[in-house]
Amino acid sequence: MSLFRTKNLDDMIAHSKKPGGLAKVLGPFDLVLMGIGAIVGTGIFVLTGTGALTAGPALSLSFVVAAVACCFAALCYAEFASTVPVAGSIYTYSYATLGELAAWMIGWDLLLEYGLAAAAVSVGWSGYFQSLLSGFGIALPVALTAAPGALPGVTTFINLPALVIMLLLTAMLGWGVRESARLNNIMVAIKVGVVLLFIIFGARHVQPANWQPYMPFGYHGMLSAAALVFFAFIGFDAVTSAAEEVKKPSRDLPIGIIGSLAVCAVLYVVVSAIMTGIVPYQKFLGVDHPVSLALQYAGENWIAGFVDLGAILGMTTVILVMAFGQTRIIFAMSRDGLLPKRLSTVHPRFHTPFFATWLVGIVFGLIAAVIPLNILAELINIGTLAAFTMVSVAVVVLRKKRPDLPRAFRCPGVPYVPALAVILCVGLMTFLSWVTWVAFTIWLVIGLVIYFGYARRRSLLHPQQ
Repeated sequence: MSLFRTKNLDDMIAHSKKPGGLAKVLGPFDLVLMGIGAIVGTGIFVLTGTGALTAGPALSLSFVVAAVACCFAALCYAEFASTVPVAGSIYTYSYATLGELAAWMIGWDLLLEYGLAAAAVSVGWSGYFQSLLSGFGIALPVALTAAPGALPGVTTFINLPALVIMLLLTAMLGWGVRESARLNNIMVAIKVGVVLLFIIFGARHVQPANWQPYMPFGYHGMLSAAALVFFAFIGFDAVTSAAEEVKKPSRDLPIGIIGSLAVCAVLYVVVSAIMTGIVPYQKFLGVDHPVSLALQYAGENWIAGFVDLGAILGMTTVILVMAFGQTRIIFAMSRDGLLPKRLSTVHPRFHTPFFATWLVGIVFGLIAAVIPLNILAELINIGTLAAFTMVSVAVVVLRKKRPDLPRAFRCPGVPYVPALAVILCVGLMTFLSWVTWVAFTIWLVIGLVIYFGYARRRSLLHPQQ
């Protein structure tokens, strides 16, 4: 029965308020911008091209489906985050409701999701950065521009820009969460401005004929694209990982989660509709900068340059928030004894989990440097969908176990809204490739081996501890 032992919610909340822990410096505006910073990045600036090839003009509908699935899960996240404002996101919520084994497995899953997301976006960032350099006549040595095998017919050894940006942002995260939030807020304001610039100028060049046929690959193509572009919405859940550093979590966390998701869903649908209205979807084959391509196609070259800059800033904030989220998951798991204790030590000056932050930056910076983007993307999606499924189940369980618990925000329509979240998330998972399922299963098996070989006996809930 130790596999199902749960942590006491009241003890968790009390422990998070002890002095000497993480600094409580974030407000609702910071959280909304943190969510937008994590969401608007590779999904809109890179994956829209791949999604258009899969769904055609129906890509905008694919974004709607993905957004609806996220919305149901977001409501569940909002209830948990406002009720249990403790670092660790769904890992912490699962530990309080579903038991230690479930918490470990979802925490292990989140390590894959956040870490690979940061790595994948670093690869996309590298592509846009190199494109920007080429505009000034600067070219890096080819061997340092991509992971081995990423460029057919070209010998490459390492994606150096991807590694460098991960290490620079790691240094920022180690310095302090307030400073990181300020940097994120500035870059989010710029990149949202760039997206709005695309919408304003791009809308003038839409040719409705390019939307015909609207769904060339049928519903299967549209739903397959929804499973792919689901990656574009990853990020709002990272807001919950900051719960322990929020000034008024019961009020501010739901605002941050739902507000950032709503803003980004509208931007994605509008951008994808305009993009496929300007350029016939077939022309996105092999294109890794679809938004700027649409402006170039429309003859708005000067705006295309701004879009490239916005993409670089946009992906920078995604890397920042994803790396932040992973360090807080590791922090929470370490504090519970499931990972080595050093990973939950807080720097006395910066008030950040300093060692865990640099571990994440170095490990996933190296992954970004040597693994191509296409291998990373689908693994991220399946990990996220699994996490969203788990939180939707956990919110129902907590309603049954602790109906007395004060809830500043209540997910409407329980158990129906969580059930819809589960159905949509599991349904989207079925559209991912079998290779992704195999890789995900291997990752979970590795997690089980580590749990039974190390974490279970080291847990603070173990009788010997």
